[in-house]
Amino acid sequence: MADPMTPEEWRKALRAEGVPFTELAGWTTRGRDQATGKVFGPVHGSLNHHTAGRDSLQAIAYRGQSAAVPAPLAHAYLPKSGRLVLVAAGRANHAGLAALNAFNAIKAETAIPKPSKASGTVDGNDALYGIETENLGDGKDPYTRAQYDTLVRYNAAICRHHRWKSGSCAGHLETSVEGKPDPRGPVEGYGKRGKFALTMKQLRADVEERLAHPASWSPEQPSNPPEITVDGPAYVNLGLEQGYQLAPDSWEEIAFTEEWSDELGQHPATSEVWVVGPARFTGSLSLRFEHLPEGEVVQVRMSEWEGSTLKQAHPIHEVIGTAGGTYSVLPLVKRLGAGRSMRVRLLNQSSGPIEVASAVLTALVWKES
Repeated sequence: MADPMTPEEWRKALRAEGVPFTELAGWTTRGRDQATGKVFGPVHGSLNHHTAGRDSLQAIAYRGQSAAVPAPLAHAYLPKSGRLVLVAAGRANHAGLAALNAFNAIKAETAIPKPSKASGTVDGNDALYGIETENLGDGKDPYTRAQYDTLVRYNAAICRHHRWKSGSCAGHLETSVEGKPDPRGPVEGYGKRGKFALTMKQLRADVEERLAHPASWSPEQPSNPPEITVDGPAYVNLGLEQGYQLAPDSWEEIAFTEEWSDELGQHPATSEVWVVGPARFTGSLSLRFEHLPEGEVVQVRMSEWEGSTLKQAHPIHEVIGTAGGTYSVLPLVKRLGAGRSMRVRLLNQSSGPIEVASAVLTALVWKES
């Protein structure tokens, strides 16, 4: 039993475990506590789900499943890119009724029996963290390597923070009295392991392995990781679902939250990483800022990363504030080496916060073998 993590504890735990993550606007106060009169916590475990759909962030954070099951539907969302999205810090509609015999086993960190409605039920939304991982759930759609690596790190981060063992991690299929099947499906690989099926037994074993090491540990990788190739250029068109505030004096990545086209299938919405090498690309980035004082400057630059390490910062473009809103279109032309990803970063050099009202990235990408 433990108090739910505060927003700052979430950030600290995830960063320590090497989880790449984005914070959805409003997540620190989003939850069902006030609407239901039920307080989230104390918490007893981490419950894992698959979305059974595509591009699910809107439903999870805003639309909900139905009038009877409103958003938020999870505390975190994990797209194919592997970059976690923090959605809510409060009570979320993800677990529904949990079988008491399974819930007690999670609390005790013992083997989880087949969920039995006859044993009684508890409201899992009161006491379990929930993560929705993007996957069709048809047994064919693969979880990417990046997704699974983040899923292991995410569960380990929660367990390490609360001093839990991996037995505190469960799947919805292990608690549901309604016969939910999630999470399931093939995984592209993890560490030096090739393709395998996602099972909670394997996930708990991988979480347990992480917990046996310092939080900074990473599994050994294959010497020749697989590369994705496509014929001809692929079209990428990303943007923002809604504007956000940009504080002064620190470089911040643009986290794209709207996806209109992605023929490569590797630039999901909410991702700060929009292309992965080896690749060549050409396109443009259209920006609109509000409340940028006339004559003040926002610097824009592309940057290359290997995992969480900044490898190269490209030349700076300066956008100068004008009366009545500020607009700019910047070119994107570059070759990106293998293992590197590209992000776009902004630096607000004015004295106060401004609004990034829109950011639209359009590019043709040629993947190289």
